Amino acid sequence: MSEKYNLIVIGSGPGGYVAAIRASQLGMKVAVVERAELGGICLNWGCIPTKALLKSAQVFEYINHAADYGIKVKDASIDFDGIVKRSRDVAAGMSKGITFLFKKNKIDVLAGFGKVKPGKKVEVEDKDGKKTEYQADHVIVATGGRSRELPSLKIDGKKIIGYRKAMVLEKQPESMVIVGSGAIGSEFAYFYNAIGTKVTLVEFLPNIVPVEDEEVSKQLERSYKKSGIEVMKSSEVTKVDTSGKKCKVSIKTPKGEETVECDIVLSAVGVATNLEGIGLEDVGIATDKGKVLIDDYYRTNIPGYYAIGDIVKGPALAHVASAEGIICVEKISGMDPEPLDYKNIPGCTYTSPEIASVGYTEKAAKEAGYEIKVGKFPFSASGKASAAGAKDGFVKVIFDAKYGEWLGAHMIGANVTEMIAEVVAARKLETTGHEVIKTVHPHPTMSEAVMEAAAAAYDEVIHL
Repeated sequence: MSEKYNLIVIGSGPGGYVAAIRASQLGMKVAVVERAELGGICLNWGCIPTKALLKSAQVFEYINHAADYGIKVKDASIDFDGIVKRSRDVAAGMSKGITFLFKKNKIDVLAGFGKVKPGKKVEVEDKDGKKTEYQADHVIVATGGRSRELPSLKIDGKKIIGYRKAMVLEKQPESMVIVGSGAIGSEFAYFYNAIGTKVTLVEFLPNIVPVEDEEVSKQLERSYKKSGIEVMKSSEVTKVDTSGKKCKVSIKTPKGEETVECDIVLSAVGVATNLEGIGLEDVGIATDKGKVLIDDYYRTNIPGYYAIGDIVKGPALAHVASAEGIICVEKISGMDPEPLDYKNIPGCTYTSPEIASVGYTEKAAKEAGYEIKVGKFPFSASGKASAAGAKDGFVKVIFDAKYGEWLGAHMIGANVTEMIAEVVAARKLETTGHEVIKTVHPHPTMSEAVMEAAAAAYDEVIHL
């Protein structure tokens, strides 16, 4: 038996590494098991490198529209290898940052594949196949997720790819079919279209970005069609023929069967959890439908074992995993943290225009039985948006008509992912619609639209 720890965390993604650092701050002796790069999928193959790709696309768009700002630019072209290299360099830099934080907080890294065992033990198998057992007082499982596969869309890594391959393709495809219009699919649709790839976006449900408010979905669809993306809704990919030089994608649409030819098919149909082979059955940890069953403090049914992040109920988002990790270790250490309010979790999609939302959609608020007040302020009426040349989109807010409770907010436009935290904080503090209206916002800013939308809900809007 090797060294004993107060806490061992399996997985170093935004749930695992944050839990480890907070535990160290609280005086625990901590180790983290990681089979790949520190920082997990989010930092190395998700949130961070995709944002670097999207920034390159945005810069290219700026250059192509420089004349709109009174600037002449000639002969801008895409260096696809350079874009990919920058993205990987950004991810590598962030991963090194986690290494620094672990050293600073005296956290041990156990490199290899982690498996829970009875008696609060963790077995780590390194790359050479050597197995070492470690003992802990507490074990957190934070093994995250991976691309989900459809039976009709088997990923081969060459012509049918997942999101990881989409970040590091050897060459830019001339054409691409993207299946699934959630955050991953929509962001890659924007990226590849912006750099010149012909993109077809296929969504099984009636609206793209289907978890968003319907008006937001319709606005993004308009923006995408205007930029040249072909959008196919209520449509299903039934098969892909990869035998020829091009992929032949059979798509069942409301108008009948269509075939679209492309170089690459990107499957972006969701996330599957990484629960296989990590010892849950041996320990007796209960799961249901691919998720570990936990209480409000992430305790499993077996004392001493915990689970956080994509492998438990709730939205599969980096910031959710981080919050869960902090709550989990604070409870372990004897503190009395407040359970996470899953109704006040912001969601962000880094398309262009960006999308940000929190709380009830208009439809969901009505279905929940609320009498509501809805306010909407378009960025076309915003001075800052006009000056920036970013007039697409709006801010939409929803209040309970009886008490003024802020039920939800839905934004689409430039930089709205930076604006949504105001709403999250206000909802946490139980701020009412009238208090938002009376909160002075700086002018000219995009964030003024939040105040204006609130005023619109109460028929007090000035600039509409």
